[in-house]
Amino acid sequence: MKIIECPRDAMQGIKHFIPTEKKAEYINQLLKVGFDTIDFGSFVSPKAIPQMKDTAHVLEQLDMSSSKSKLLAIVANYRGAEEAVTYDEITYLGFPFSVSETFQQRNTNKSVVEALNQLNEIQNLCVSKGKELVSYISMGFGNPYGDPYDAEIVAKFADILKSMGIKIISLADTIGVATEESIGQLFKHLINQHPDIEFGAHLHANPNHSISKIEAAYAAGCRRFDGALNGFGGCPKAKDELVGNMATETMVSVFRNKSLDLGLNEEIFEQAKSMVPRIFAE
Repeated sequence: MKIIECPRDAMQGIKHFIPTEKKAEYINQLLKVGFDTIDFGSFVSPKAIPQMKDTAHVLEQLDMSSSKSKLLAIVANYRGAEEAVTYDEITYLGFPFSVSETFQQRNTNKSVVEALNQLNEIQNLCVSKGKELVSYISMGFGNPYGDPYDAEIVAKFADILKSMGIKIISLADTIGVATEESIGQLFKHLINQHPDIEFGAHLHANPNHSISKIEAAYAAGCRRFDGALNGFGGCPKAKDELVGNMATETMVSVFRNKSLDLGLNEEIFEQAKSMVPRIFAE
């Protein structure tokens, strides 16, 4: 079981700028908890995501010396990937690929075809530099634009990503439209079709629906889950303002009820959770 804590996703949509020192303080605490991976920042245009303009400076202040967690950074183009691979501390690069043409254009200013070409180039760069690429499939359970969508479209793109050598694919319910049934069906289908691919769940949901969606993904064989403490963050394009990241504490509770060993330090986990109001407050 892998839990990926995503302070980057939690922070990136916040309008007031969180000082670099506060970001580093919070992520350093998260690094002590025992998460498999910390999605800590992104190397993207500061005009597009102003909150992440200090990612390199945050990285300089992180203490990896006693952490078992790995770092993941989001990139949206080859230039950002070139910068990210220069840092030894970063293990994973994440690319937000979308099966929705409209969202791909809005999110990365590329068509789906252009994004696939860019993904292939970034994958080759990662291989040459000893990094691993995580491809998200955004709008993986539907989109609000009327773009073509069904499970077979997602499966087709998963085939393409696999053919590039990508070994980790995270299915993202960007706007919180997935049902428990659709989550279970899609994960089961893809995991059975590609047992050598690590499929992850990056689900956005109303807190009232979180547990059942986590249960559905787990029952279908998913063992990689993204979350953010207190459920901060999410997609601004979600029509329901309550739709945000899965709260990590909810996931932890679900998995502990299954007697799963998550390898987390419970005391430090609670300390990190208690920091959230102060770190995110204006």
